[in-house]
Amino acid sequence: MVFTRRPAAVLTAIVAACAMAISLTACTTDANSQDTADDRTTVTSSAPGVVAMFTPSDGITLNQQTPLNKWAKLTPNLTKALTSAGFKKGDISHTTSDSLDKQSRAIQDYVVNHLSGSNTTDDAGIVISPDNITLLVAPVVEADASTRQYGDYVSQELSTADTAEGSDSTDSSDSSNSSDSSDSSTGSDSTDDSSSDASKTAGDSKNAAQAEAVDRLVSSLKLAKESGMHVVLMGNSIKGYKPDAFVRFSDAQAIGKLQAEKIVSKLELSKASKDNPKHIEVLMPYTAVDESGEASDSTFVQEAFRGIWQVLGAYYQKGVVESPSGTLNGNSTEDDWQSVAYDASKEGSTAKVLDARLAKADEHASPTRIDGIIAMNDYIASEVVTELDDLGYTGSAAEINPQITISGIVGNITGKKDLSRSDVPDPIKSPEKDDSADSTDSADTQDDSTATDKTDKTKDSQWPLVTGYGAYVSNIPSIVNGKQWMTGIEDRQTLAENIAEACALLNKGQTLTSMSSVRNTEVGGKKKVPTISGPLLAVSASNLKVTLIDPGYISLADAGL
Repeated sequence: MVFTRRPAAVLTAIVAACAMAISLTACTTDANSQDTADDRTTVTSSAPGVVAMFTPSDGITLNQQTPLNKWAKLTPNLTKALTSAGFKKGDISHTTSDSLDKQSRAIQDYVVNHLSGSNTTDDAGIVISPDNITLLVAPVVEADASTRQYGDYVSQELSTADTAEGSDSTDSSDSSNSSDSSDSSTGSDSTDDSSSDASKTAGDSKNAAQAEAVDRLVSSLKLAKESGMHVVLMGNSIKGYKPDAFVRFSDAQAIGKLQAEKIVSKLELSKASKDNPKHIEVLMPYTAVDESGEASDSTFVQEAFRGIWQVLGAYYQKGVVESPSGTLNGNSTEDDWQSVAYDASKEGSTAKVLDARLAKADEHASPTRIDGIIAMNDYIASEVVTELDDLGYTGSAAEINPQITISGIVGNITGKKDLSRSDVPDPIKSPEKDDSADSTDSADTQDDSTATDKTDKTKDSQWPLVTGYGAYVSNIPSIVNGKQWMTGIEDRQTLAENIAEACALLNKGQTLTSMSSVRNTEVGGKKKVPTISGPLLAVSASNLKVTLIDPGYISLADAGL
């Protein structure tokens, strides 16, 4: 009896242990995966998930005259931030495309392949569930030469409707041209009509291809969302499409407003008077005609001027700010952008415009007094600096309401202590308008007049504040030496961290309401879209080390040190 009972007891214990093990294994499996029909394992929301990035390709750069706001500069920051947020490097992919057609096809292929189950993350056959996938998409948009000078992140909107409107304007133009030239010779008419028809055909074909690419992109993104994937658009919106989140980078109005605000602060316009006004010129570069010969969209330059005028307009109206050229005055409005706009696509156009605006009364006169020039971007700012030097202006921006000296700036950048000095008070009245001098002593008066004339000439030739945007590496030495006073840049690292946090939350099925950098805005005509944004960074010599060198955006060598 003893020998017959013991084997039975042992067998019972083994069966019970196996049952417990199977039960525990089942519990573990249920918590982390689901079995599929073909014995593959699907990762659920308990895993970090996947992020697929789709960005435009950067053009080939043969020199340093390019802004730091480039997609190729942002994606490494994004990858680093995503890994810090818990994503595995193997679960982060990046696809670049040089056209919307190629990008829309790449996104379409990615979505279809994942939904069909043909894509696996490793040899073990693990498939990522759609609700654990976030698509980071920066739609490819066409930008003219002047807009590209601000960098890749300037927000624009994709719309098939805009394409159609462009086609309509072409038709109208062609009709008008045909009517106007009806009295011309038959041979000329025939040649013009042939050229016009060929141009119209090429334009129509391009518009049709663009519309098809937009439709394909929207269809692919809608399919992705319907399947459970998350879509985050970066920089460029799509009219009529509502993403799960939108990343708003710089726009024209913000870029203009940033430079105007810094000019106001540095020149202390709140203390300026009508008797001693400040002199400011605004340059609005744009491309008048695109590569196909059609009139370019002027929306960007209009919005940029609107941002400037929202800040400076009140000072012009009070008479405490004047334009030496008279292009802007107290009666100007935010719609008067054409008064200060010029076609920057023409060789030497900036120098020609600035020379005309700051023209001397005669060849023996001192330079025209100018306190500040808003150049809009660093490319134009570099041309302004060259022309100011040719016109005879001397000194640097460090001498205007100085806070630190040039040696102090260099010391700060290289890790030494700043050398400070106090501000030089600006008189309420300008010397030529001040009639309070005692005229009883003619000799003293003559001496004072001579001294005043010398002071006036020095003041007239004083180097003005020159603003820009883009943080071109080629311009950094000019910022260090004070020839260009400030530039602007996106806070890439902070934006990357916020985007990574949003991706992690979306892949967990959570909302973005807990993020301080997110607020609901209207995007592409759709309301209440969670939008990630942050303030632009204004960079000058005094904070260049903290904003550009310490984060690793540029090196000491780039700064000419």
